Amino acid sequence: MLKGKTTLITGASRGIGKGIAELFAKNGSNIAFTFASSVEKARAFEKELSEKYGIKAIGYQSDASDYNAAQALADQVVADFGNIDVLINNAGITKDTLLMRMSEEQWDDVINTNLKSTFNLTKACLKTFLKNKAGSIINMSSVIGVTGNAGQANYAASKAGMIGFTKSIAKELGSRNVRCNAIAPGFIETEMTATLDEAVRKTWVETIPLKRGGSTEDVANTCLFLASDMSTYITGQTINVCGGMVM
Repeated sequence: MLKGKTTLITGASRGIGKGIAELFAKNGSNIAFTFASSVEKARAFEKELSEKYGIKAIGYQSDASDYNAAQALADQVVADFGNIDVLINNAGITKDTLLMRMSEEQWDDVINTNLKSTFNLTKACLKTFLKNKAGSIINMSSVIGVTGNAGQANYAASKAGMIGFTKSIAKELGSRNVRCNAIAPGFIETEMTATLDEAVRKTWVETIPLKRGGSTEDVANTCLFLASDMSTYITGQTINVCGGMVM
């Protein structure tokens, strides 16, 4: 579905980002991905993707929340791959606490990593998308950005901001055949959720109509649809991949 295309994914060394990279490589896309710290792990993932799927894969140690670093990253990806067809703004963190206890640093860190990075990378890739008169931008939001959640004011604000950003960019770029959509995952089974107490996980699952947590593949499949030619008339939308948590 993506043969010959190049996808740039932020935060793809684990969890949802890693699942997206694997599925996209399986469908023929070359993969450029960012990582924060583990160079050895990133190089192993590059090798795994290229050897298993026969595509080109390069990991870049880059901070998407840094405006200049984001521009340098986009330029380097174009230099290395020749193009960028799909951008997936997936990098994200949480620093949960009640607002009365939340520090300015906790607020700023989450907003910068989750929301500012989306602005940075989207703007950095615009030159390529507009030149090609084609492109698909996918922003990884969250159901928390739709519903809000106690103890996550910073995270909810960042993810709600991504939805508003998505709608605005879709309107700005639609006439140039550049699409922008958001995905709002619910409770997805990853390395992070695996560390939760079993009683907490069970409580979460009971609130989900489908009575199970989602998989990284559930989110990756939605990304694949939005990145491919199967969704050429879809832009400005937010798709909740949440088992019915949000309706």
